[in-house]
Amino acid sequence: MRRKTELLVPASSLEVLKVAVVFGADAVYIGGEVFGLRAKAKNFSLEEMKEGIDFAHEHGVKVYVTANILAHNSDLEGVREYFKELKKIKPDALIIADPAIFMIAKEICPEIDRHISTQANNTNYGTYQFWYSQGASRVVSARELSLQEIKEIRANIPDDLEIETFIHGAMCISYSGRCLLSNYFTGRDANQGACTHPCRWKYSVVEEKRPGEYLPVYENERGTYIFNSKDLCMIEHIPEILDAGIDSLKIEGRMKTALYVATVARTYRKAIDDYNKSPELYKQNMPWYLDQISNCTYRQFTTGFFFGKPTEEAQIYDNNTYVKEYTYLGIVGEQNEVGLYRIEQRNKFSVGETIEVMKPNGDNIVVTVKRILDEEGHEMESAPHPKQVLYLDLGQPLEKYDILRRKEEDA
Repeated sequence: MRRKTELLVPASSLEVLKVAVVFGADAVYIGGEVFGLRAKAKNFSLEEMKEGIDFAHEHGVKVYVTANILAHNSDLEGVREYFKELKKIKPDALIIADPAIFMIAKEICPEIDRHISTQANNTNYGTYQFWYSQGASRVVSARELSLQEIKEIRANIPDDLEIETFIHGAMCISYSGRCLLSNYFTGRDANQGACTHPCRWKYSVVEEKRPGEYLPVYENERGTYIFNSKDLCMIEHIPEILDAGIDSLKIEGRMKTALYVATVARTYRKAIDDYNKSPELYKQNMPWYLDQISNCTYRQFTTGFFFGKPTEEAQIYDNNTYVKEYTYLGIVGEQNEVGLYRIEQRNKFSVGETIEVMKPNGDNIVVTVKRILDEEGHEMESAPHPKQVLYLDLGQPLEKYDILRRKEEDA
């Protein structure tokens, strides 16, 4: 019998967490203001974390908190205090890479599940068995594993130990994300949450005795982005993923916008549900999934290591730019007393412009912006100021948490 599968979605802020919940996540993972590996993400204060956990739990969705830095001596006492705070707000699990942090969690808040981060290099079933013996309830597989290896792990670990695996998003050039490039170049440590993503930079080779003479690493005279991986996308391989015995399908992207999170969550939610209803329905709807998943920013797609070691085709050698088909305009909020909908604007749009309303059920509705009012009720022709609170008439009823976006003509 196939295992019940969880769709696990990232959130960079309270607003994005709510969108992830509404657009189909079974669980959401977030970072606090300390001890997570996305120091540049907005992240959550303890108050926001509590509100997010309460909101998710009201909708039957779990919340996992990352505490997956590789700790130094000076971190340990702070971790202890942080976990005492987390104990009060009751997340469903902590995602941990460092054995010292694991043992502190086990001591301070044993009632909160402990998941082992991909940063811990979980590449074999012996590692899974070890963490299970220590009290972990889930282990996140290293991105370097094939589906065959994951199946073998599943066959050699206890039935109640869960496997979580990344199925979509940015790939890291370093083994399980443990990278020293950022630290070397900029003094900002990737393993402490401050990665500057030097893997996306442009490189050439310089021979020691010929300084200043830049040699192409690949047949491209402008240099090459030799570390720049394509993004992982497994939307076409849901049957193989489910067949491998994976419990949690994880989306990468704790730095991403609400539009990205809504798009990816909604697409994978529908694909998983369709396949569970009928493999034929899943095949039939594949063009829709592929169209939708290309609507958010991405760096071309690859299946990573799932079907064996990637070839040079998994790298992008000539640029580091994203493909971007839609611009994120905002999230629909409450309706006011005259029937207009509140939004906090994210990018400029104008009266008379055609935009799209993206709904959790899979519908994308084309609408025309009829009116824009500011908070004081003044009519506006356009919305040029980021994060400005506005009230809109789009000519039809909307739901809270609908996403507004605009298709880019040159996409």
